[in-house]
Amino acid sequence: MNNVIYPLACSSWDQKELDAMQRVISTGSYSMGKEVRLFEEQFAEYFGKKYAIMANSGSSANLLMIAALFFRKHNPLKAGDEVIVPAISWPTTYTPLQQYGLKVKFVDIDLDTLNFDLTDLESAISDKTKVILAVNLLGNPNDFNLIKEIINNREIILLEDNCESMGAEFEGKKAGSIGLMGTFSTFFSHHISTMEGGLVITDNEELYHIMLSLRAHGWTRNLPDVNLVSGEKSKNPFNESFKFVLPGYNLRPLELSGAIGQEQLLKLDSFVQERRKNAFFFNNLISKIQGIRTQKEIGESSYFGFSIILDENIGISRDMVVSKLIAKGIECRPIVTGNFTKNPTIKYFNYTIHNNLINADNADKNGFFIGNHHYLLEKEIEYFVNVLNQILN
Repeated sequence: MNNVIYPLACSSWDQKELDAMQRVISTGSYSMGKEVRLFEEQFAEYFGKKYAIMANSGSSANLLMIAALFFRKHNPLKAGDEVIVPAISWPTTYTPLQQYGLKVKFVDIDLDTLNFDLTDLESAISDKTKVILAVNLLGNPNDFNLIKEIINNREIILLEDNCESMGAEFEGKKAGSIGLMGTFSTFFSHHISTMEGGLVITDNEELYHIMLSLRAHGWTRNLPDVNLVSGEKSKNPFNESFKFVLPGYNLRPLELSGAIGQEQLLKLDSFVQERRKNAFFFNNLISKIQGIRTQKEIGESSYFGFSIILDENIGISRDMVVSKLIAKGIECRPIVTGNFTKNPTIKYFNYTIHNNLINADNADKNGFFIGNHHYLLEKEIEYFVNVLNQILN
């Protein structure tokens, strides 16, 4: 087994995160409480939104976001409504759509940005379209000005899956804060890490209250005394202790995660700054290699990782390139799911494909990505570029 020289992911914790965990351990209280609430307040403020709700993963955050729209009082989503998504994302972008019976319309990606092909997105919209779920892939925001022009005055909800792009910006706005709701992941390999965790942000009070209930069994216990789900709660806590008003889950995070998140959020700006320095260095070196395509930045990417798509006529397969990189100690992965519709799980979906998914197929067949980190990677990047040059030549 070769030693890893260029890892895909690494820890961003130091003594402050360990001290935060010890603070929780000393209380003996681990279930969701004041540490989580404080992290939510800080997270909402950082992203300029009124509300943030923490869950036990970014996948759970996506589930909460979609589910909440089924229980709002005005114009709720219903099974069979059409949702437009890009053909490349993480599976749990799509899974809540399947679980709630939505009709999923897959649209091709742009081979440069790896986000929506905006021409295809515009032509995909129909009278049945209720939601556009924009995915900011590998740190890169979508062009939200064009997406909003495409939506125009239609009653279409814009949502963001920003799980891979925390800290990215588009024209002065934080990615994830532009749609009605936006989701984030704080998994180990992401921009900040609570090890497992995720969040949803929004300015909509009703959706926030719905998610508070859905996150914890569908009960009223975590709702404000006067709220937009159950109205006014009983003055008797016993009557409210096991009162269930929505078909909920248990998606609650731990206090440990909330405490760690507070420390990590303080570091986010510096983490993104270092990632962007790495990207500048990477793009400068990689631009000298012929026969490959890298991700084109929209706005200010937070560079989750660095993608490579090989030209189809380059004369060597992606799988061969990847095997040689791994042999040289460079960890790499597919560009997320590749074309998601090629995965066997698609048989469970009610879906259509708009036009074709030529670019998603190309990324699926010829693409991979390597890691980016919160510290400078000049030696690792130089090593990768030299190894890739040797492989291709």
